[in-house]
Order: sequence, then C-alpha cells, then structure tokens
Amino acid sequence: MATEVMEKPERHTVESAPAADSWREFPAVQQPDWPDPAALRDVTGRLTAAAPLVTAGECDALRERMAAVARGEAILLQGGDCAETFAQVTADSVRRKLKTLLQMAVVLTHATALPVVKVGRMAGQYAKPRSSPVERQDGLTLPSYRGDAVNGLEFTAEARTPDPARLRTMYEASARTLGLVRSLTTGGFAGLSQVHAWNRGFVASSQAGRRYEALADEIGRSLAFMRACGIDTRELGTADFYVSHEGLLLDYEAALVRTDPETGRAYAGSGHLLWIGERTRQLDGAHIEFFSRLSNPIAVKLGPAATADDALKLIDRLDPRREPGRLTFVVRAGADRVRDVLPVLVEKVGAEGARVCWVSDPMHGNTTTAPSGHKTRRFETVLDEVRGFVEVHRALGTHPGGIHVELTGDDVTECVGGGNPLLAEDLPARYETACDPRLNHTQSLDLAFLLAEMYRDR
Repeated sequence: MATEVMEKPERHTVESAPAADSWREFPAVQQPDWPDPAALRDVTGRLTAAAPLVTAGECDALRERMAAVARGEAILLQGGDCAETFAQVTADSVRRKLKTLLQMAVVLTHATALPVVKVGRMAGQYAKPRSSPVERQDGLTLPSYRGDAVNGLEFTAEARTPDPARLRTMYEASARTLGLVRSLTTGGFAGLSQVHAWNRGFVASSQAGRRYEALADEIGRSLAFMRACGIDTRELGTADFYVSHEGLLLDYEAALVRTDPETGRAYAGSGHLLWIGERTRQLDGAHIEFFSRLSNPIAVKLGPAATADDALKLIDRLDPRREPGRLTFVVRAGADRVRDVLPVLVEKVGAEGARVCWVSDPMHGNTTTAPSGHKTRRFETVLDEVRGFVEVHRALGTHPGGIHVELTGDDVTECVGGGNPLLAEDLPARYETACDPRLNHTQSLDLAFLLAEMYRDR
C-alpha cells in the first residue's frame, strides 16, 4: 500500500546537505511505498552515475525565455500528455504531439507578434499524484496507479506493486523521447517551411485545419517574399523546444541532480522546467525544499484555495532574489472561480515587486464525469477559464503569460465539445488516456485560434 509520507532513510543536516539530499529532512508526500529499499538504492545509484537528460546551459536558456514571458515580451505554450506511458514512446507519437504544439505556436505567434516559448509535457511525465493511495474494484483493494514510473495500470496485485526498476525505464524512455524531439526540431521538421506539411491529413475534416491552412498560405507567401529580397531564412529551419514534467518522485529527481562545474550551481538533470503540484506545495514539505536549491526554472500549481499569502511565501522560498524567469505560477482555479481567485493573487504578488510568470491551466479545475463513467472535460468550460484568465490580466494591466494544457496529437475522444463537437456518447470510441482526459489535435488547434483572438483583442 502506498503511503502519503515517505520514511526518511537516513539523517542529514540541512545546512550542510547537498541539493540532492536536504529534502530528506522534510515530510515527502505522494511518494510510493517502495517494497524493496535495496532495489530502490540500486536503481537510484545507477541513475546517479548516468548522464543527465538536459544540460545546465539549456535550462539557463529556458530561464531567459521565461524571463521574457514574465516581462510581457513572450508567451508560454506548454502541453502534452496527462501521463506519458512507456508504450507510447514511438517516433509517430512524439511527432504528432510536437506537430500539434508547433501548429499552436504558429497561430499564437502570428496573432500576437510575440515569441512563443514552446515547452512539452514530455520526456518525464510518467508519475502522477493521487487523491487516494488505494483503489477499490469489486471488493478488491489495491494501490492506486501512480504512473508508469511507479506501477502498472492493470488492476492486479502484481501490476500495482511499486517497482523501482520502473525508474530506470522512465529514464530510458525520457532519453528516447528527448532524442526524437531533438532530431525533429533540428532536422528541418520544425522549420517554418513545414507549416503546410504539419497539416497533412487534417485540413479536410476540420474547420480549424482549414483555418490553419489559410494561415500557412500567408506564412508561405511571407517566406517567399523574404527570400526574394535576399533575406537568409535558414535560421527559421529549426525551433527551440524544451521539456517539462511534474517533479514528483524525489528519489528519481535527486539521483539526476548535477552541479555545473563552471558555476557551482545545482540543476535537475531530468528536465528543463519542473513543476510542483497542488498536492505537494507544502511550505514545510520536501518538494519545496528540494526545488528551492536548484537553478532550473520552476513552476508551482495554484488551485482555487490558494491565497495571496501562500503565493508570497512560495516566492520567498523559491525565488527570494525576485529574478524574472525563475518562478511560474500555474493557476488551476476552475472556470467558475478564476475571475474571483486570480485578481487578488496577481495584485498582491505585483505589489511585492515579484516578476513571476502567470500561466493558466484550464484543465484540472474543470473535470467532470460523463454518464458512461468516463472522466471528461468540456471544451467550452476549458475555454471559459482561459477567457477569465485573460480578462483578469487585461483589467489589471498585467500580462497573461500563457497556457498549460493536457493534449495529444491523436484523434482521441476524451474531452467533449470543440469546433467539431464531440458528444458524451462519443467518449468510448477512442478513450485512451492513462489518467485524465486530453484535448485532441482538433480541439488543441481550436483553442490556439481562440486564445490568439483574446490576445489580439487586448
């Protein structure tokens, strides 16, 4: 059975402990109850000796781009699977997700004339917090599924037993995904000359696809004009793309901490940007302590119960120097609460002189259950939370920094509504998520166009 507080394996003095270890002095919630501590030590020991997945220089580059978001000079687009699975680490799956994010970024860039910082929920999003440590079916009680990094989705005692060997598999799957992303973003696939190619097989069946095709025509003509004028467009053949995940499993994250020999600063080597979830942002908890000692850009999820005092204390712990680009607040208040909750947070944080990035997560506060029993989200409700987020910032004269959404490049049927509306009775057709419902390709592009209109109207 999983436990909500991890037993401390050994004692450290916080003042003298390295970045990878000081968290062990603090209560760590949402950690698996690993049944074999020796196996866990063996796996994390091997990870400690492994190459980091990302470099300090890449993390610093993203931090600079996030600073532009904080200053109102750029927009963050962050998206991907609710929970990655090992089975989905294929070239086609990664390509479809990347293509969807690139299309959304083009729409936003064209409408706003601002750079779009592209960050995938990819190459590490294999663990999930759960509201209950156990799940019950037909009178049987087993540990909850906590993501492929911990246990299996099948409801059997064998599959649901946490297995530390999965942490190594998580590392290997993340490395494969990153390799695919890097080859695609530097090998021509992500260049602006490919705007039409990204839309193949999509335009005929979707209003959003046809709208995107018209935009691609316009971009194509602009590129041709630039080339005719003798402007070198080769730099437009690549794209900066970063990866992120929730930094949930602290044994894994700690094993991949690396110290930059040039600066002496510690970085999480598992991803460029990591976030702390609503369930793990306790000020006296292990997650806040762990990430306070790292130099990566960090995000924190804030739910509807978050107060301005919570936000200010989080800033004091995670961004004491008030450095733009260091800290992002991802607000997941729900469509019915965002217009009430967000203004106080933004005003109080601004009054303290903190330059954080404000980002909307319109997914997690808007989950419902369909008559069929499937968890789902209504596209129109998701859109309403985004609209409320932008409206609040417009009224306050502050910058709506961007969105953080769960999406896929596949034609799944998990969220209802959208431009080509899915109905509740359509959900069983291709309900494929391992955890929470995601926007499909069409719904994601719909959202990008509608968000672009909100920015353009500011």
